Amino acid sequence: MAKSRKPRIMTQEQVKQFIKDNEIQSVEDIQNVLKGIFAETLQGMLEGEMDTHLGYQKHEDAKKETANRRNGHSAKTVRSDYGEVGLEIPRDRESDFEPVIVKKGQINVTGIEDQVIALYAKGVSTRDIQAHLEQLYGIEVSPTLISNITNKIMPTIKEWQNRPLIGTYAMVFLDAIHYKVKQDGMIVNKAAYMVIGIDMDGQKDVLGMWIGENETSKFWLVVLNELKNRGVEDILIVSVDNLKGFNEAIAACYPQAEIGSVK
Repeated sequence: MAKSRKPRIMTQEQVKQFIKDNEIQSVEDIQNVLKGIFAETLQGMLEGEMDTHLGYQKHEDAKKETANRRNGHSAKTVRSDYGEVGLEIPRDRESDFEPVIVKKGQINVTGIEDQVIALYAKGVSTRDIQAHLEQLYGIEVSPTLISNITNKIMPTIKEWQNRPLIGTYAMVFLDAIHYKVKQDGMIVNKAAYMVIGIDMDGQKDVLGMWIGENETSKFWLVVLNELKNRGVEDILIVSVDNLKGFNEAIAACYPQAEIGSVK
């Protein structure tokens, strides 16, 4: 059996040239792929709010105890850290639905992106998701609302977390987003490990997110092994920061990958 060659460490200039040659703008690309996840989740939260407002889910007329009903949607564009996001705001026949996560007249939702994206990180339990939502919505909302929204977005989150991945990626960015969250009555720091992949056709996608207390190479090894289990057989270039032990973790899972860093 042929021995796997050791990974070749690319210089910062080589990685930057690869990105330039392939028209990759890493920060902008990450924002674009996250924007879709962010918008889909906000939409699900709005639909969960309407379920709570009416007291029944869509197509469950047997549980209907009100004369009020759904009355379509109205288009709305809001600003976020990921750029402009298009939403479809649910309407009711009596026009007394008051959205909470995106209030009437509100056009700026910056400041909640990290919390929403953190819902997609593996290692976040249903209880954790409810805690995130309670922090986003505040104390004025009912437990029923939080439960309805959790039930609305959980299938989407689970499907996204466990979807199969393609076999080969031209480039993969490994990074961590650090954010604060309320836990057991205290504000603590968390790290959301994020993997952005670019396939051989230049298409970008968030391959996954994982939650941790802080960023370590040991945890990144767990992340890389999960990528393998979900179908990623080969990565041509891995872009990382200078975290100690990072190169060794990559070499253990993808020994033929070239490693570089960009800022």
